Amino acid sequence: MRRIVTVIVGLLAPAAALAQGSRAASFTFEQVRSYPYPTELTAAATGTRVAWAFNEQGRRNIYVAEGPTFAARQLTHYDRDDGQELSSVAVSANGRWVVYVRGGDHGSNWDDALPVNVGSNPVPPKVQIFSVPFDGGDPKPISDGDEPVVSPRSDVVTFIKGGQIWVAPLDGSAPAKQLFTARGECGDPRWSPDGSRLAFVTNRGDHSFIGVFTNDSTPITYLAPSFARDRSPRWSPDGRQIAFVRLPGAGGAPDSLLPPRPDPWEIWRADATTGAAERLWKSPETLAGSVPTTDGGTNLNWGASDRVVFLSYQDGWPHLYSIPAAGGTPLLLTPGRYMAEHVALSGDGRWLLFAGNAGADSLDIDRRHVVRVPVDRAAPEVMTPGNGLEWSPSITGDGRTLVFISATPQRPPLPATREFTTSRGAARPIGADHIPGDFPTGLVTPKQVVFRSADGLTIHGQLFEASGGGRAKPAIVYVHGGPPRQMLLGWHYSDYYSNAYALNQYLASRGFIVLSVNYRLGIGYGYDFHQPPNSGSRGAAEYRDVQAAAAYLRSQPRVDASRIGIYGGSYGGYLTALALARNSDLFAAGVDIHGVHDWTTERARGMLERQRYEQAPDVAAALDTAWRSSPVSSVGTWRSPVLLIHGDDDRNVRFAQSTDLARRLAAAKVPFETLVIPDDTHHFLRYANIVTVDKAAAAFLERQLLQAHAEATRATGP
Repeated sequence: MRRIVTVIVGLLAPAAALAQGSRAASFTFEQVRSYPYPTELTAAATGTRVAWAFNEQGRRNIYVAEGPTFAARQLTHYDRDDGQELSSVAVSANGRWVVYVRGGDHGSNWDDALPVNVGSNPVPPKVQIFSVPFDGGDPKPISDGDEPVVSPRSDVVTFIKGGQIWVAPLDGSAPAKQLFTARGECGDPRWSPDGSRLAFVTNRGDHSFIGVFTNDSTPITYLAPSFARDRSPRWSPDGRQIAFVRLPGAGGAPDSLLPPRPDPWEIWRADATTGAAERLWKSPETLAGSVPTTDGGTNLNWGASDRVVFLSYQDGWPHLYSIPAAGGTPLLLTPGRYMAEHVALSGDGRWLLFAGNAGADSLDIDRRHVVRVPVDRAAPEVMTPGNGLEWSPSITGDGRTLVFISATPQRPPLPATREFTTSRGAARPIGADHIPGDFPTGLVTPKQVVFRSADGLTIHGQLFEASGGGRAKPAIVYVHGGPPRQMLLGWHYSDYYSNAYALNQYLASRGFIVLSVNYRLGIGYGYDFHQPPNSGSRGAAEYRDVQAAAAYLRSQPRVDASRIGIYGGSYGGYLTALALARNSDLFAAGVDIHGVHDWTTERARGMLERQRYEQAPDVAAALDTAWRSSPVSSVGTWRSPVLLIHGDDDRNVRFAQSTDLARRLAAAKVPFETLVIPDDTHHFLRYANIVTVDKAAAAFLERQLLQAHAEATRATGP
């Protein structure tokens, strides 16, 4: 057994050049991973000012631009790869200030607001809120804290600290102070349109309330408090009413664990002064009518013409609806077989903007385009058609310019603009000069492939293959994480998956055929695909789609069926481990990056902790199913070599999942190697660590599937 411990440098030997008929790589991994990545794109409520965060090889900074030219301008000057992410970027309504949070790991499942110390510094960094003048100047530290919300008056910012809501002046002229005290964990602060009051959620365990704070001398008003979990307060444009989402409170007799059950929800409307409320809408008590689990959840908003808008899966797709605030029948705004995510309401409340896999091209189901739809009519319009990908839309405060993030299969993501007031217009990228000069120009355009799983389900994938390289190439199945994700025909709207896209491009350049598989449990193909029966810890039905991907590759005459590998991260790491454990006959080697390996210590943990007399009637069967759905239950048939990679400050998948698997593999004498990244998280926030991880993964697959084959060929002759 060979072990790789901690950080690895310079792993990539020219193994691909040893394989018969393969081409030398035309670019290095550092080159394909050198792209800048924009996030947090936002616009001021007035004027034409926009801001975003740019990650340039680990150096994260705030950038701004202003119409009509929208030239990118760097506002902060953090010059180190220190793993401190920038989040919650906002521009004040008057356009004078940019607010942001520096630090934390906001894509995590727990401890997202705790500091991340990827540099292993004796004095750890903080999670802090800053403001910086849009016109330039030094960032001003507002306070330790998270989730800042700027007042519409552009004078103060509220934020969360210690489970309470605090406030501070935007210009940093006075220390922050706690705004009020309320029981429970407070969050989701929302200013009234005139900035005079603040709505918020106070989570009290088995129930939650929505409160309205006015001033120090006025008691907090709670909106129709009940034995329920209330969330997502949204003000009416006149500031008199608040719409919110109501879910049942915790409790009740335990039900069966294995069959899926509806998760009902309601929309309520309340008087913001008296707290009196009534139900506006109730979801269908069906599985598809359950609380949506795509981006933004219910996406509740109060639009123009006194219409409340929301997202629901009730017709089988995550679609947008609107309903009169006085009550009535919801209007389906986005009919069709496509999804809506990254939803935003225009400043005037007349339009909903979203990223959807919609368009006239049949390939658009595996893309994202910006779509707009009025809040009162079912008239959706794709604003960015073509073979590119676009997401994170918003409109400048003057209502004239659409801003979004744009990419193509070859060009990495950049902010972009186009006219909003017309149906025609080309996208104009912002900051293209930040793409390094040696960034590869010869990237392949992934090909959409469609195949069927063993039970007849249609599966989509993206195939990466460079030209040349002979007829018997090694191949790799890439398995995304999530699992509610969809890999696309180009750069991804998640930096985690853009990283995977870059690695797939690199592997293709090294002589591999790479198939990225969109297995069931993912998004983009409707409710039944997203929430299939017998999946995950309830039976791992999605593994059939990974097997189908391998079968598809084996059916291709240009693939060497004896040299198919697999890799993935997070849930993709779980499926990688399951593939190697169950089917070492199909998968010759794999890289498992922070995967789940034992469901009985993760999502089934609660089944083992008896806290009440009653138990679910099928608890024993559910535990047995969770165990049989876990890779550790099949270690006895695991033969193929694997590289295990994990950061030990992982806040999404516990590091113990890999520690435990390593012990089991060693006992079973399965060949494995390890790479541990101290003090980094699930998302490898330090750029140097991302490079280390991806180069180690590529080098391992090259050794196992290219170099070993070349050596065997030389030993036995052609």
